[in-house]
Amino acid sequence: MPEKNKLDLKNFCLSLEADLFGVADISDIKNEFLISPKVLAKMDRAVCLGLRISRAVLSEIEQAPTRMYFHHYRMINMFLDQLALRVGNYIQKKGYLGLAIPASQIVDWKKLSAHASHRKLGVLAGLGWIGRNNLLVNRELGSQFRLVTILTDMPLEPDGAVKEGCGSCRLCVKICPAGAIKDNPEQFDHARCLEQMREFQKQRQVDSYVCGICVNVCRGRGRDPAPYKI
Repeated sequence: MPEKNKLDLKNFCLSLEADLFGVADISDIKNEFLISPKVLAKMDRAVCLGLRISRAVLSEIEQAPTRMYFHHYRMINMFLDQLALRVGNYIQKKGYLGLAIPASQIVDWKKLSAHASHRKLGVLAGLGWIGRNNLLVNRELGSQFRLVTILTDMPLEPDGAVKEGCGSCRLCVKICPAGAIKDNPEQFDHARCLEQMREFQKQRQVDSYVCGICVNVCRGRGRDPAPYKI
């Protein structure tokens, strides 16, 4: 039954234009969520969905984010929230709980934390690994996608984490204007990254904290990064 549920749910999500689908076992990490334990009590699975970012929009980004990218970023988040709502409703009609986590909503601004980490859940769902740029990196899409998550008690076969990494690619390290990206992902400088995004906002490049420079060069291991000669 968990395998059939997963296949049916995956087909439904892909029919709604999701580009990535995975299932994570969250039974051991629910204490990390900024969600009431009472609500989480019965839910041990997370359905992780990804939607690719337009390569054409990203290609315009060089030294700073663009207005086009900012608009596209917001539209993708809106699409993902609608997608999660529909998937949660689908799950509920099957008789189970479905809780959609917003694609982009900060709950704790001091720690820049959301209700749950889409990136960590994406790793557990087998969608990729945490790259040097502190983003989830997928083998085929690189970091050029956004995520949303639906928590559920529906019996679903979980995916395992992939055993891959960025290898010798250091394009994001070389191009980061803040110098926030290091060789070791664990050394990523959150403060520098945030300060750079604040600077972009002050310069009226965009109206919120977004960048996209490292996303533009992160194509994943399934693509040729040669066009980006830094």
